[in-house]
Amino acid sequence: MRRSLVIVGAGPRGTGLIERIAANAPELYDGHGLDVHLVDPHPPGAGRIWRAAQSPLLWMNSHAEDVTMFTDETVDMAGPVNPGPTLHEWAGIDGRTFADRQLQGAYLRWVHEQAVAALPDGVTVHHHPLRALRVSGPREGRQQVWLEGRPHPLLADLVVLALGHLDAELDAEQHDLAEYARTHGLVHLPPDFTADSDLSALAPGEPVLVRGFGLAFVDLMVLLTEGRGGRYDGDTYVPSGREPVLHVGSRRGVPYHSKIGYDWTGDRPPLPRFLGPAQIDGLLARPEGFARGEAAVGLSREDVWPLVEKELGFAHYHRLFTVHPERTAMSWADFEEKYAVADPAERGALVAAAVPDPGDRLDLARLDRPLEGVRFGSHEELQEGLREYVEADLRRRHDPSHSPDLAVFLGLLSVYGQLVKLGDIGGWWHGFFSYLASGPPGPRLRHLLALSRAGVVRFVGADMEVRAEDGVFRASSPSVPGASVEARALVEARLPEPTVGRALDPLLRELHAEGVAESPDGLLRVDRTDGRLLDRSGRPHPRRFALGPHTDGRTPGAFTRPRTGGPAFRQNDATARAVLLFLAEAAEAAEAAEVAEVAGREKKAVL
Repeated sequence: MRRSLVIVGAGPRGTGLIERIAANAPELYDGHGLDVHLVDPHPPGAGRIWRAAQSPLLWMNSHAEDVTMFTDETVDMAGPVNPGPTLHEWAGIDGRTFADRQLQGAYLRWVHEQAVAALPDGVTVHHHPLRALRVSGPREGRQQVWLEGRPHPLLADLVVLALGHLDAELDAEQHDLAEYARTHGLVHLPPDFTADSDLSALAPGEPVLVRGFGLAFVDLMVLLTEGRGGRYDGDTYVPSGREPVLHVGSRRGVPYHSKIGYDWTGDRPPLPRFLGPAQIDGLLARPEGFARGEAAVGLSREDVWPLVEKELGFAHYHRLFTVHPERTAMSWADFEEKYAVADPAERGALVAAAVPDPGDRLDLARLDRPLEGVRFGSHEELQEGLREYVEADLRRRHDPSHSPDLAVFLGLLSVYGQLVKLGDIGGWWHGFFSYLASGPPGPRLRHLLALSRAGVVRFVGADMEVRAEDGVFRASSPSVPGASVEARALVEARLPEPTVGRALDPLLRELHAEGVAESPDGLLRVDRTDGRLLDRSGRPHPRRFALGPHTDGRTPGAFTRPRTGGPAFRQNDATARAVLLFLAEAAEAAEAAEVAEVAGREKKAVL
């Protein structure tokens, strides 16, 4: 009997898993027949997010040279390295280009084709352009994967959920806002992947409240300006007259930091230093029952943040002292020795003594909340203040004299690679990482400035509060005390939270009803060693795995910058090896049973 593997989700995560299966198969799978079933209504490789059917105005937020789907020797994995081209090498474009998402989708489709072609003889891939509705079957037996519109299920020895970003039902606040909008004839667009949102209800010239200042807002900004016929003449925006007026705010009240616009030179900081495997093992050993490394349920920001702060500080000051020593007041050797043993208060005093210019010191709290305690006398003062803030951010992020910022970025990647081993420690870390390390391209922030000067975008401030009252939506912020903005339209510019309990995906809802384990943030709990799903008693399911943002092992993305360790690649490799080992053992057991059955029949015939 041929073995069968079902992968639900054929986007970049599913593709990455197939690539690792192909790489590990020569060692772990001896050529037994295998059917790999990919279940996804969207095209293999690109999936939903990177599909061709979206606006060519939408870009990636990474340089083309910083995007790869292939492993290298920096990935901590048991399987072999399988090198391949980055996006810019494959497409033959300048490495500093911010490619559009359609081009990235073409790259992902090519990677998928290469991965499938690399599978050994006897392994066949089948794509089912349908939605998976549920998974059934006993823990120790073959699984059934039920597909939309199919009367019979796919039979699988193993199932891997690589679902990617999912839609979710509205939470209580969103439900109330949506109901208010229906009752009063307003427009309310809930959290969504912006390329899928119907923006036609946002009328030209009308004010629109926008809550969220990350990448979803950038996409919204593009689609409602250039997407409606506007254009840029240098640093000036020339409107088409079809744009609404976007009043944008968020918890921080500022956009994500610009992508850094220069290359790394010289030696990298030796990371990890203060947040590595030993510290992760120590954190896992602290709460009772975490020795198996299932998930860090119970670990809070207070448990983890001191190590994060120390690690990022080390990356920052290593770069400052070794590349810009003229801006320091002691040797790196002396500073490093004292920094290693200092507590937080002592580190503050050490930095103040060793780094004369406050602009050269790393202040993570200030970076995280730049408008904390800042007040403006009017909305017009806020507009000018925010434009100055964005302009300063762009100058700094494109000036190599501030290269400790790039060292902090590398530190963030290192820290993410370690924290993912803990499981779900709360959404704070993912948000902080995205804000500092996964912001928009510099040109997008220059566009934002032009739109602000043109009056198409207006800033609301930090800790934006939205109220539904007097037949409208009204927004206010302590950044401008006593002031408010009203509109008949509200857009929640962010992705839906990937929680199991509120997912609209029918398969996840079925798993939730069955009692699959959830993290405190409502994510699927998985065994951090190989991605197997955990039940509420902490037992890993022998035949079900999950990878991606709906799990407590979520990573910054399914692809990554070359030579940065790629935690998603490490996870893909571990899951692929676990899958192949299971299938090989199942095939051997089946063969042994068949031999025994034949021998039994022959013996019976002789008797």
